Formats: sequence, structure tokens, C-alpha cells
Amino acid sequence: MRLETVILLSALLPLCLSHGWDPLAWLFHRHGQAQQVGFLRADTVGWACPDECDCPPTFPIAMYCEGRGLTAVPSIPSHIKYLYLQNNAISAVPDAALVNATSLVWLMLHHNQLTSDAIGKEAFLKLVGLERLFLHHNNLTSIPPNLPLSLRDLRLDHNRIEKVIPTDLEGMDNLTILHLHDNEVTDMATSLKALKSLTLLDISNNKLIKVPDALPEHLHQFYMEFNSIDSLPEGFLGGLAQLQYIRMSHNLLKDKGIPSNTFNITGLVELDLSFNKLERIPTVSTTLQHLYLQANQIKEFSLGSFCPVVDVTNFSRLQTLRLDGNEISQEDIPSESALCLRWASSIQI
Repeated sequence: MRLETVILLSALLPLCLSHGWDPLAWLFHRHGQAQQVGFLRADTVGWACPDECDCPPTFPIAMYCEGRGLTAVPSIPSHIKYLYLQNNAISAVPDAALVNATSLVWLMLHHNQLTSDAIGKEAFLKLVGLERLFLHHNNLTSIPPNLPLSLRDLRLDHNRIEKVIPTDLEGMDNLTILHLHDNEVTDMATSLKALKSLTLLDISNNKLIKVPDALPEHLHQFYMEFNSIDSLPEGFLGGLAQLQYIRMSHNLLKDKGIPSNTFNITGLVELDLSFNKLERIPTVSTTLQHLYLQANQIKEFSLGSFCPVVDVTNFSRLQTLRLDGNEISQEDIPSESALCLRWASSIQI
């Protein structure tokens, strides 16, 4: 058998060599692939991965440096698109730190020790293709300057930001998600007006005493719980045709501070006004599906707030209604409510 194999290979060898291929190449194919990847990472100019990070050959455009105890931004190869630097002790991003990282699409810098003074004015200037920037859980007192206009998702929550001015977000036409919750914001002026594509805005747990002016018209989700807002401007939801979710729990809202029919808008799916100082149920649209009014001072179950007319064809689409923690009981629910609230699977009083 061995002799036959040797004779066969001997016969094939001249033919293979004449055609320029090695008949034994299959034996080394997998080993050659591994060597090729190694040469690609080690020898290609600008592709060297820092020792403190991982750049997997299976996903060569990503660089994983999270949770490594880093105190500074490492050298970033120019081809990297996804950079993970979260859960470190990085305290600064100087102008030169990202100068080579012009291909970045995602930059994760959350859970570090960044301060506003330690971020260079041009630190993010050359990241013209950046779409996601995570800076939450740091020590920022203001929004970094010259952020890329290409951003779609910006997370700045859990910092110490006190004020948002129009120039902070100017020109960000592509931004769809903005997380600013858990800061110390007292004023936002008209800074949101320029955000033409914004669909999710979370400004909860700040120090706001009024709703920001000029809300983006394409908002879909609007969260502003845990502030000190006691009134709402006339018609502030009028131009928000795509708005479906509003959460304003844990504020200081009173009946006199809410203009009539403020929440009587078609398209709204969820409204959370719990933990305020309301004494009456506000008028809502018959298309609303979830209403949270617990822990207020409501004294009357007014069926007209849900159904202006009660009959077989006119009824509310409300599925969830929470009224627990108010000054009414089960006996206060009128008998006609079964017709008006026929879709309600849960009414808590």
C-alpha cells in the first residue's frame, strides 16, 4: 500500500509542479490560514493591537479594552470601527487621543472617571462617522464640545451636567436617542429644537421646574420623571403627532397646572402621571391604552375623563388603569364604567 502511494505521488508531482500547485498543500491549509491572520495583524502598518486590549481575528474591526484598569486611552489602529473602553479608570480624552481613530462608528467610554475639563475641545472632531457615543456614568458637568454631527445615539446619563445650551446639540440632525437622565440639569432653553430626528428623550431625575421649550416633532418616547415640574404649557403636545409614551411621575403636577385636553391626543399609548398632586382624573383620548395615576390625591372617579359619551359604539381602549393610593374606593366606580372601560383588564383602586 505504501509503495503504491509513493508511486502515485511520484507520478502526480511533475504534473502538479508544472501547473504551479502543491499536491500536499491541503495538509497545511489550516495552519497557513492562522499564520496569514497573524501576519496581517502584526505586519500591516497601523493595525497593531495594543497589548492591553483584544482585537480578535474573527472580528478585526473591533477592539475590546473594557475592564482592564486603564487610566488613559490606548493607541487605536486606524481601521477600528467598534471601540470598547468602558469600566476603566480613564480620566481624560485629550485632543490627540482619538486623532488616528477616524473610522470609529461606536465609542464606549461609560463607567470611567472622565471630567469635562479633561476632554479636549477637538477630541471628537475627526470622528466624522461616529454613530454611538456612550459617556454615561462619568463626572461630566457639561456636554463635551464639537461632538460629531453623525451621532445617532448619545448617552450622557448619570453625570453631573447642570445646563444644556443650544450650541451643545446644534446640527445633530441624525440624533435619534438622547439619554440625559440622572444629572443636575436645571435649564435646557431651546437646545432640543435642532434635533429633527430625535425619537427618544430621557431627561428624568434632574432639577427641571418646567418642560423644555420646542420639543422635537418626531418624539416617540418622552421621559421626565423625578423632576420638580408643577405645570405644563398650553398645547405643548400639539405638534407631537408621533408621541406614544409619556412618563411624568414623581413631579409636582396639580390640576390647575394642566390645561384642559392636554392629554386628549390621538396616538398616545401610555401616560404615567403617578406620584403627583392631582385631585381629578385628567381627560384622555379614547385610544389611550395604559394610564397610571397612583399615589395622587384624586377624590372622584369621573367617567367623562375616559368616555365623553357612553354607549355601545363609544368606549375607551384603556387596558390598564391604576388609581391605587388615592382618596377613592371601589364603591366610587360608577356602574356605567363596565361599558366605557370594557377593554380594561386591570383597574387598581
